[in-house]
Amino acid sequence: MATLLHIDSSVLPGGASASRAVTDAFRGAWQDQHPAGTVIYRDLAVDPVPHISADAHTAGFADPATHTPGQAVAFAARLELIEELEGADAILIGAPMYNYTIPSTLKAWLDNVVLVGRTGGENPSAKGTPVTVVASRGGSYAPGTPRESFEFVQNYLETVLGKALALDVDFIVPEMTMAPHVPALAEFVPLFEASREQALQAAEAKAKTLAERFAA
Repeated sequence: MATLLHIDSSVLPGGASASRAVTDAFRGAWQDQHPAGTVIYRDLAVDPVPHISADAHTAGFADPATHTPGQAVAFAARLELIEELEGADAILIGAPMYNYTIPSTLKAWLDNVVLVGRTGGENPSAKGTPVTVVASRGGSYAPGTPRESFEFVQNYLETVLGKALALDVDFIVPEMTMAPHVPALAEFVPLFEASREQALQAAEAKAKTLAERFAA
């Protein structure tokens, strides 16, 4: 059966998080198709992975036989994350925009799984794996909007996931998520509601499409 690697990084819990609501919809639709399948779940807000250390970094470029005890321990933790990535048939990532880019916890996860010569480089070990990114954001940073140049979530993740890791990246983007909470944005609540509904539908449709691919 297929394996889904599900990563959430929103600091907000459950229904309070726009990205979690959409990743939940995706995961639910996926599990409907694969009730006996495997879901590996990492909530980086609740259980963050360690930021890359000197030992973890240098161990990635050294012969394991030469690792110091510190390198061995640090690289073992890193290897666990890398093997989860490599073993997944599909990947789902909740990536809300915080101060124009991704949460630091998600950056830490990426720093651990990007390893030139294995997951990155000439023959990336997870090449072609489909990854769906739910890139929620409080305002709109779409092409043609005043804040288009402030968008460093999709641009960054397309580079790291799509180019460095050679994954097959697709984005679902719920926008204007702050509209219900900020009085000055009240006029944009209908846009938020429409964007949320579109994102939920897209998540379910994408999950079903991927599930059907692996069921075939």
